Amino acid sequence: MKREKVDMERSPSRCGNVSCESTRPLVVTIDGPAGAGKSTVAKKLAERLGIRYLDTGAMYRAVALAGYRQGVNWQDDAQVRRLLQSIELHIEEDRIFLNGEDVSDLIRSPEITRETARAADVFQVREFLIAQQRAIASRESLVTEGRDQGTLVFPDAHVKFFLVASPEERARRRWRDFKRKGIDISYEKVLEELLQRDEQDSRRPFGALKKAPDAIEIHTDGLTVDQVVDILLTHIRKHIGTDSPSG
Repeated sequence: MKREKVDMERSPSRCGNVSCESTRPLVVTIDGPAGAGKSTVAKKLAERLGIRYLDTGAMYRAVALAGYRQGVNWQDDAQVRRLLQSIELHIEEDRIFLNGEDVSDLIRSPEITRETARAADVFQVREFLIAQQRAIASRESLVTEGRDQGTLVFPDAHVKFFLVASPEERARRRWRDFKRKGIDISYEKVLEELLQRDEQDSRRPFGALKKAPDAIEIHTDGLTVDQVVDILLTHIRKHIGTDSPSG
């Protein structure tokens, strides 16, 4: 894996392979609709930069899984409060642990995807997870992805991106992911649910999907993951500055 060679003089322990103009940790946000490739791109971008990848979607899915298991009514504030008090989340590389259990694969099922859409509308849940995400970013540099990272969670992020792709392309990507994981679902059903998710995400009362005014929009149709990452790195160099890449 090629990484960016950079000047570490200003903040050697907090900015990864990026030359920072300030001592605060670097934050790069990637927002966009479901299936736009945010997670895959964010993970590879973080590897190239030598900093942490924060999968915020996995955090919401883990909370949704906990609520699904307990039969929580997301409209009942007391139930939600008790649920959140019982949850301990831990992220280790690309794995997420719910109260010590690795739930990285369980949270990707269609059932938990639907449950996550309901849980993410709850103010207490978003408040709980946003606080955790900001705490992590205060300690170390990271690439983070979601739908409101550049607008609500990290409005002062160093660089913000907004990835988009056609609904058909996004549905194909998600359908192929399900097939690889042995999940039996039709492409038509995936597309239907994705369009419903788009509508829900754009109308959410808190943390709705929208592009930050200062975000850079990237169209990913027809591009490989590496091509998208290279485009993002070019913009990061312009905004923050890096030395020439090393092999």
